[in-house]
Amino acid sequence: MFVAMNRFKVFPAEAETFETIWRERDRHLDEVPGFVEFHLLKGPATDDHVLYASHTIWRSRADFEAWTKSDAFRKAHANAGSTKPIYAGHPQFEGFEAVLVEKKTREAA
Repeated sequence: MFVAMNRFKVFPAEAETFETIWRERDRHLDEVPGFVEFHLLKGPATDDHVLYASHTIWRSRADFEAWTKSDAFRKAHANAGSTKPIYAGHPQFEGFEAVLVEKKTREAA
């Protein structure tokens, strides 16, 4: 399993716009082999930004890398540029390979 994350520092006044962009965009992830799951996470807010992370789970690093070279990736990012600044800095990519995965096997009492 490979987890690909991008962290975004969004100006507080643009947080709703950022969320709307993500809700309404065509991600095309389900067109690519190895895609498992996507989450947009909202983190803590400070005076100058709200922290968000896009969190995508892939079957493998190779599947993620194939996605970044695919037509689906180009289509998903075709309108990524914004006409007004909403970010406090550039997104920061982080990639993680799973070394331990634990799943719930029974219901808690």
